Amino acid sequence: MTTNSLSPELYRVIDANLNRLKEGIRVIEDILRYKENNKELSSKLKSLRHQARIDEIKELLENRDSINDVLKSSTKSEQKRTDLKSIITANFKRAQESSRVLEELFKLSNIEYSEKFKTIRYELYNLEKITNL
Repeated sequence: MTTNSLSPELYRVIDANLNRLKEGIRVIEDILRYKENNKELSSKLKSLRHQARIDEIKELLENRDSINDVLKSSTKSEQKRTDLKSIITANFKRAQESSRVLEELFKLSNIEYSEKFKTIRYELYNLEKITNL
């Protein structure tokens, strides 16, 4: 249920975090699918990635401004990974953090979305714990 409309700037934050969430999940999903041949975990991740969506696609695209993102350049830590485990860990953290941002922002306008992203975040915590590479 929507109680407040979101500003263009908050749609921009939501868009960035939805993309970050889905991208982080996809990296882990593909490693588990293609390298590890782990059907169970990659299927769970795929399901989570598909749950990470909202209906307001038009608003997200209208307010996207990736060209003017003040922090779009990679940091040194983002450019260096030592092994697959470090890639998986970084992407679990990325996805968990993004789902937390979405959970918090949607408390302003849509409690069902907020609860959905909270559920996704806790499932990511669980999957991170059982993913041992």
